[in-house]
Amino acid sequence: MPSLALPRRALPAIGLATAAAASDARPVLNDASRLSATPVFSHWVARGDAQAAIIARLRAELASARSAGRPLAVSAARHSMGGQSLPRDGHAITADGCVLEPDAAARQYRASAGSRWHEVIARLDPLGFSPAVMQSNSDFGLGATFAVNAHGWPAPHGPFGSTVQAIRLMLADGSIVECSRTQEPALFTLAMGGYGLTGIILDLVVGMAPNALMQPSFTVMPAAEFAPRFAAAARGGAAMLYGRLNISRPFFFQEALLVTYTPAPTPEGGLPGLDRSGGRYGGLTRRLYRAQPGLEGMKQLRWFTERSLAPALGLGAGTRNNLMNEPAENLANRDPHRTDILHEYFIPPDRFGEFLALCRRVIPASPLEFLNVTLRWVERDETPVLTWSGTDRIAAVMSFSQRLNGEDEAAMMRLSEMLVEGVVALGGSFYLPYRLHARREQFRAAYPRADEFAAAKRRLDPGLLFRHALWDQWLSG
Repeated sequence: MPSLALPRRALPAIGLATAAAASDARPVLNDASRLSATPVFSHWVARGDAQAAIIARLRAELASARSAGRPLAVSAARHSMGGQSLPRDGHAITADGCVLEPDAAARQYRASAGSRWHEVIARLDPLGFSPAVMQSNSDFGLGATFAVNAHGWPAPHGPFGSTVQAIRLMLADGSIVECSRTQEPALFTLAMGGYGLTGIILDLVVGMAPNALMQPSFTVMPAAEFAPRFAAAARGGAAMLYGRLNISRPFFFQEALLVTYTPAPTPEGGLPGLDRSGGRYGGLTRRLYRAQPGLEGMKQLRWFTERSLAPALGLGAGTRNNLMNEPAENLANRDPHRTDILHEYFIPPDRFGEFLALCRRVIPASPLEFLNVTLRWVERDETPVLTWSGTDRIAAVMSFSQRLNGEDEAAMMRLSEMLVEGVVALGGSFYLPYRLHARREQFRAAYPRADEFAAAKRRLDPGLLFRHALWDQWLSG
């Protein structure tokens, strides 16, 4: 493992949620980090099912932005954390509203890009179907899920893009192109995981799976044994699965929990209906999660409830749809002085032990509060130009809590650089929707086709109309 002593660099400016509006009273938008307050020229919410009217308005926004030399970006929930959804001084568009056309015979559906996952689940559930793969929370938009090529916890699957059959994409000149693996495949591979830099996703044709009752199994093991057992479960018939690691000291990353779900017989009266009470993570679960900063005892108690109490009480069973219908809001941070920041790393399974050692070395030494790590299995998918899953990967989704100030932001940048450096040295990669703390050379090491992507984007969009902070940080120049 190379040295993790990295050269210092200037801390990028941060925008706090309390930032005042620009002097000319332009709108100021932020993302889930609450650190990305950004003035925009205009903000339009593309809501409703009148698709012809929405397309006409999108073309008008494109023309206005193009003539004035302003950037444009389309997003949904703005759950990114580094300005990836925010066009500075440009045209911000929020995609909203669900238009969905299911095709049960083909086991697929066409949905508008602004559809939220909870809306898709609500439409598919009465038909006996479920999304084949979706993002881990249900309050995000489908087009955005494709644009970041997010993944979920059903198995065995690659990222969400692996279940998308086709998309309609509006290019910078306002033309609309249908893209798939066989029709305009180059555009399809650029748009999948392309962060909206190649065009506006209008709608998607997506695979669906039968809904089913799922029964969980909980297995506790030393963390060193987790990777091979996780791989065996993913490849051996588990329908859904995830893992957790003990984050309490002095047991940090020493113990693992593997949770697998397998289909159970359908009850005589049929499957339970969709639970509309707001998801599983409320009440005690939320209180324990939010009480963790500064309290090691709470981290130990939370681990006990996950590894011992929940299995003993038989918690976790449910239909596929009910298990996935969980909003991010349930665990959201509501402390006005702190924010939750996500990291995600994709590790080759045979290097997972070295990843654990890296994390033990650098995370406890950081002054930041570590709240959680969830482990997911993601099958290989080399389709996107900006792929993060060139091989089968274990995805480690990490949640940290930091104060809304420059000191903690500097600490987060240092931690991010060290983790990215170590993961890339293991042949892994990191996810791009979060804080843009990695160095440009680290980004290019994790995404070796970055120059190819940037050149293709410039050919498609020579005026750089579709632009946001990710382009400026890692791909411009």
